[in-house]
Amino acid sequence: MSGPQDDQVTADGGSPGPEEGAPPPVGDDSAEDMLFRSVDRFYEEYLAEVVRRRVDGVHLAWCAQWWTHPEAIARIAAMWRAFEYLRHDASLGMSHWWLHHADPHLAVLMDPRTGPFVLCAGPGGHSADIGPLPGDPSPPEMWDHPAFSLDADEARNPSS
Repeated sequence: MSGPQDDQVTADGGSPGPEEGAPPPVGDDSAEDMLFRSVDRFYEEYLAEVVRRRVDGVHLAWCAQWWTHPEAIARIAAMWRAFEYLRHDASLGMSHWWLHHADPHLAVLMDPRTGPFVLCAGPGGHSADIGPLPGDPSPPEMWDHPAFSLDADEARNPSS
């Protein structure tokens, strides 16, 4: 039994292009090809309209000022970019986006116990009282390995 994925090679031996249903190459997110021109437009015109939940602060949390939370900005921006890329795949793109991008990010964002909006769920609404993760400065030599730093090779081999 053959399916659409069996025909993933074009007549010239190459991969199918965007016009054949495949997503565009990574990094090919030119402004004229973007459905939403910014993360806030993506949020306002798509995400907030499509994702509808009973946000009660007990089961799910959200902050109306989501844009003041760095983690929320980073996660929603990641969802936006993935959405813009995957929407070009007419067969599985949106399913992949929901299952592997939107659902995990929304689960973290809306977690009323550990998510970034945990203090915003009360009667006072938005709270900026959550600070960054704690951390003492690490010894710089700890990161002098290529697995941890792009500069490690240069530090080990200054003549190259």
